[in-house]
Amino acid sequence: KAHAHRADDILTSIRIAKEFGVGITLDHCTEGHLIAEDLVKENAVAIVGPSFGNRSKFELMNKSFTTPAVLQAAGMKIAIMTDHPVIPCYYLPLMAGLAAKSGLPMMEALKAITINAAEILELDGRVGSLKEGKDADIVIYDKNPILDVDAKAVTTLIDGRIVYQA
Repeated sequence: KAHAHRADDILTSIRIAKEFGVGITLDHCTEGHLIAEDLVKENAVAIVGPSFGNRSKFELMNKSFTTPAVLQAAGMKIAIMTDHPVIPCYYLPLMAGLAAKSGLPMMEALKAITINAAEILELDGRVGSLKEGKDADIVIYDKNPILDVDAKAVTTLIDGRIVYQA
């Protein structure tokens, strides 16, 4: 995992990983949109965020909700994160929604917080999508939780059992 915000730090992380023959994920990838073509050439994957909040340090100067859209459009597999506890994890659908509002296709925003995240972390055999045999905690909303901040959970299932019903 390479915690990198700035373009030069992102590229340095990739160079070091190649030098030592290790795979990495680019965590944060704040300025990834500035070097998207380079990242695609390196077959990089990114876990982008948190994009919410202020620009509290120099490395965040170019922080943007458009980064996931630019990287995805360039051909990268991306996930979106909150960097919990920096931004609490219950804001994850909001982060995906703001990325969608900034150009990331809606289905890609959903994938960025489900199957893409699982694939990047190599956990997709167990989580990230609904498929027989996988672990599944399911929340059913009354509206699209990525598009509508007023969406409310109406049913929650854990291990196949309803644990909450509105």
